[in-house]
Amino acid sequence: MLNYTPDSIVAVMRSSGMIPVFYHADIEVAKNVLDACYRGGVRVFEFTNRGGNAFDVFKALLRHVEQYPDLLLGIGTIMDGATAKKFIDAGAHFIVSPILKAEMASVCQVHNKLWIPGCATLTEIVTAKDLGAQVIKLFPGSVLGPDFVSAVMPVVPGLQLMPTGGVEPTEESLSAWFKAGVVCVGMGSKLMVKKADGSFDLTGIETQSRNALKLISKYRK
Repeated sequence: MLNYTPDSIVAVMRSSGMIPVFYHADIEVAKNVLDACYRGGVRVFEFTNRGGNAFDVFKALLRHVEQYPDLLLGIGTIMDGATAKKFIDAGAHFIVSPILKAEMASVCQVHNKLWIPGCATLTEIVTAKDLGAQVIKLFPGSVLGPDFVSAVMPVVPGLQLMPTGGVEPTEESLSAWFKAGVVCVGMGSKLMVKKADGSFDLTGIETQSRNALKLISKYRK
């Protein structure tokens, strides 16, 4: 059974290097996609709070992943402290946000939960560190790019950055991000391949996950 302390979760994130980011209103679809990622080697998964029934689907997913004692399941797109506490009370292993808001830091610290805020400037990054963030989400990664990481890493020693948005499961993309010094990447639609009919290609998702993790292990510092 995994230890859900912030330090232990960061260790799993570092060793894995990738967090799939996913939302779907249908619990069975969400379960199937999560299962495919797990079969591909994923051990940290972020479900996002982007739909009206996200809370109910997330609770069902938490019950579903009890069969995977080595899988961490966090909730993303959290925008305030009250919502963070709601999902923590439900059992979320960690909290991810696209923004930096101090009240979420306080809630997560009180409950000893890993808090991953979203930042897009050096000022926000330093503020997040001052508020206790161990890992900082760079968002949107597609706008900031690996060059941003290369520029800020020497300025703030010990940074652990996780770009999300614009990261692709290709050698070109992953090598650029990890050579720049990121600790982990979040990957959404680029990882979640679909069939011609619009349904999720579960075999494809499993393969994409496995291949991406292999590339990450090759280029991780």
